[in-house]
Amino acid sequence: MTNTSNTPQLTALTLHQASRKLEITFDSGETFLLSCEYLRVYSQSADVTGHAPGQEVLQVGKESVNITDITPVGNYAVKLHFDDGHDTGIYTWVRLYELGKHQADNWTDYLRRLMRAGHPHPELEQKKSQSQITQLH
Repeated sequence: MTNTSNTPQLTALTLHQASRKLEITFDSGETFLLSCEYLRVYSQSADVTGHAPGQEVLQVGKESVNITDITPVGNYAVKLHFDDGHDTGIYTWVRLYELGKHQADNWTDYLRRLMRAGHPHPELEQKKSQSQITQLH
């Protein structure tokens, strides 16, 4: 399969299970380190995105999720198998690149959605603590 877009091609994929991170390298020289939680909550499977706009399901309690296996899908994607049983999302090279490029904005959006829905997350608690410390000084 040839690259018909300007999206760089994947050159390396390394799973760091101890830190629950997936390291992704592209031929552009860019490398992204994506948490398993981030990849899990941004899966494009129907049980995350729904079957139509507005049917998205907020993924909660995924802080400790890990990837147990990675299965190639042709020459353009992988299927990530998570230890919570989720394995229906296909991650194309384009999708992985976009997740890497937009990681900061996507993660902030996810944390905001969790906060609005009243779900706890360690990073939200950490930010709250930092905010309270800043206000004391």
